[in-house]
Amino acid sequence: MSDPAVVLDDLRGESEEVDRLVRELGDEQWAAPTPAPGWTIAHQIAHLAWTDRAALLAVTDPEGFAAEAEKALAAPERFVDDGAEEGAALPPGELLGRWRVGRERLQMALRTAPPGARFPWYGPPMSATSMGTARLMETWAHGQDIADALGAVREPTARLRHVAWIGIRARDYAYLVRGLTPPAEPFRVELTAPDGEEWVYGPQDAAQRITGPALDFCLLVTQRVHRDDTALRAHGPDATHWLSVAQAFAGPAGTGRPAQGQA
Repeated sequence: MSDPAVVLDDLRGESEEVDRLVRELGDEQWAAPTPAPGWTIAHQIAHLAWTDRAALLAVTDPEGFAAEAEKALAAPERFVDDGAEEGAALPPGELLGRWRVGRERLQMALRTAPPGARFPWYGPPMSATSMGTARLMETWAHGQDIADALGAVREPTARLRHVAWIGIRARDYAYLVRGLTPPAEPFRVELTAPDGEEWVYGPQDAAQRITGPALDFCLLVTQRVHRDDTALRAHGPDATHWLSVAQAFAGPAGTGRPAQGQA
């Protein structure tokens, strides 16, 4: 998808959905634990605000972002947690306000970026479209953590197509970040969208295939569900292995979630 406006419209919609989850919460609810160990709802929103600021810096001040990225490489295990911890210490109203202002500034920066521009990131450089897609993926994933903490059920939408797409595009990265060699051949991925439409990626004659619900695939590649708790089917040994390492986000390999029977 090459038109950044389409992705950015969906990013705004996804952000507003997460905003609705938290805007009426009391202080005690902001302190509620989420499935991410050590992270409360406040940490989740703080992380989104922190990452939006980092993305804005990458778009508007690449040299400044490079300096921040060096700090991340120096302490990769603590950099993200420290950013979330700092924001989570703010009063909830101030934290929410920062996230709202920051995400809108990023929207405007990406919408007015020169066509064809690419921006540095913690993974490969990104276009305005790919940056918007990455922000949507993270917003959706951390929104899922918040929904799980609140016992809320979110209706899946067509915006999941962006999450699925980045998960597929990140296939080789998921191998490389673990020191593994990616499969040489492309895979076929056939997903059933929330409205019953089929989202299909990759060559029709690919020997390795993934089939199943788009929601389950998106939960898996964002590591919000264990492989065993999905209805995804892998056809072929390489496809089976990919489902055990898949990640749609830049940075170190995550630990994922335990199977429900092991939680």
